[in-house]
Amino acid sequence: MYLRKTIREKDGKRHKYWALVESYRSERGPRQRVVAWLGELNEEGRLGVENAAKGSHSFQGNLFERKTEPEWVEVNVQGVRVENIRDFGGPWLCLELIYRMGLDRFFSEHIPRGREIVPWSSMALVLVICRLCHPSSELHIAEHFFEQTALADLLGIPCKRMTEDRLYYALDKVLPHKEALEKYLKEIAGSLFNLDYDLFLYDVTSTYFEGEALGNSLARRGYSRDHRGDCKQVCIGLVVTREGFPLGYEVFAGNRTDVTTVEEIVGVMEKRYGKANRIWVMDRGMASGGNFEFLKEEGRKYILGANRGQLKAYEDELLKEGWEAVQSGLEVKRVDSPDGQEVFILCRSRERAEKEKAIHDRFEQRIDDSLIQMARSCEKRRHQLKVIERRVGKLMGKNSRAAGLFDIHVEKGANGGATVKWTKRDAWRDWSRLSEGCYILRSNIRDWSPEELWKAYIQLTEAEDAFRIQKNDLNIRPIWHQKEERVLAHILVCFLAYVLWKALGSLCRQAGLGDEPRKVFYELSQIKLTDVILPTRNGKEIKLRCVGTPTKHQQILLQHLKLNLPRRFSKHNL
Repeated sequence: MYLRKTIREKDGKRHKYWALVESYRSERGPRQRVVAWLGELNEEGRLGVENAAKGSHSFQGNLFERKTEPEWVEVNVQGVRVENIRDFGGPWLCLELIYRMGLDRFFSEHIPRGREIVPWSSMALVLVICRLCHPSSELHIAEHFFEQTALADLLGIPCKRMTEDRLYYALDKVLPHKEALEKYLKEIAGSLFNLDYDLFLYDVTSTYFEGEALGNSLARRGYSRDHRGDCKQVCIGLVVTREGFPLGYEVFAGNRTDVTTVEEIVGVMEKRYGKANRIWVMDRGMASGGNFEFLKEEGRKYILGANRGQLKAYEDELLKEGWEAVQSGLEVKRVDSPDGQEVFILCRSRERAEKEKAIHDRFEQRIDDSLIQMARSCEKRRHQLKVIERRVGKLMGKNSRAAGLFDIHVEKGANGGATVKWTKRDAWRDWSRLSEGCYILRSNIRDWSPEELWKAYIQLTEAEDAFRIQKNDLNIRPIWHQKEERVLAHILVCFLAYVLWKALGSLCRQAGLGDEPRKVFYELSQIKLTDVILPTRNGKEIKLRCVGTPTKHQQILLQHLKLNLPRRFSKHNL
């Protein structure tokens, strides 16, 4: 790039204007294009632009004013004013994370520049930054949020170029690179944060649509984790490391059951990252005979939560001694399978037992109260047998957690109407009290202790945390897009924003700030960008685009994270 001088006559005077011009090769030969019109520049300004044009790969540093010799002007203090206050800290922090993760470099290499006015690689960064800073629709970004932030200055995209259509087209440009993005970010994160890839944690969630989503074959009604069974949804299967860093995901139809996704996700991840030294950890929703046989093929290792119904086979073991405490209020016990190929880990939690006992007691009380009212009603009125039987069935269905305790008989009474009688099964209550707080794990790793197997399984909470952050902080739900490709692209952008979230969490952990980035991001996002207007004696006004001075607390966070907050953007003469 170089500076080009243009001379124009205005009011009988000659004015020199400068433009930053870039040379590039095209199919029709060498061409030049104007990168920016710089207006009138003094010698210092021209040298600054030339140095920036010859500078490093990262363009962000060139946007800010470097230390130069002091330049003194006379300013009318009474005319000094402040205007155009915008959010700076959040977008700037997101860009720093993007540069650390090399996401800008990936987009530049994989989404080549064409004849578009704004590079699609830059628009892709806008989508990711806005999803992390202020999750909202593409329309809200284009019409409101973009101009309220410093993104126009940070990315060099004029506000008038930020349109809803450009954001939609950027989604289309990003989606084809999903697999390459996952592999690229896995390598970058592994080198930056020293991640272990021996443990693959897999879980499934769902996210629902607003609207009919008629153009999306994946949109179906199914089991909704969001308690929105009235809406169509898609299911998302996510694989994370033991640290919770996302490795990849797949999108399934909304009516797909968890157990049917295992073979597909394992095949995809093994094809992408290899099969060696992988331990698959999944919850009991993935447990089935077919899945266990599939995982045993080719020597795959696994730790799965087993179905609760299998506990009954180990009733004697629950009564015996030999439990090992792994933490306060939690005990484990190892039991070998009859064929010696697997181990079952019985787990017993005191806190979980208290919670389940309270649930059983509450449902038992509800059934008792309802049956008493039903019996009294039968004494006063003559009810048909079928009517009472339906009421009993409905009652048991609503309170299924304690339904097995009751043995209910609906019979014809002396008055010809129905009567209700019931007893309680002591055997059911005894088993309920014994099994409360207990669950069972199943694994083919025989050389690990029960404590090690339990600790590996409990790290599934990392996948659950990932879903909670994406739903609450990144607002992956509800989905407003109707086209299938746009839905998939929306989920990909949320995935990339979560990668940045985990990168910030890892940086916080390395800096001794814990591994919860929510507070850190909130504090730094309060930093603003402001235009300070200085009227001078010669009648001109100087505009200084200044970054707000961080508070003491913000400065401490920046120092721990080893981030240097810029002072201000280059000045402008008005």
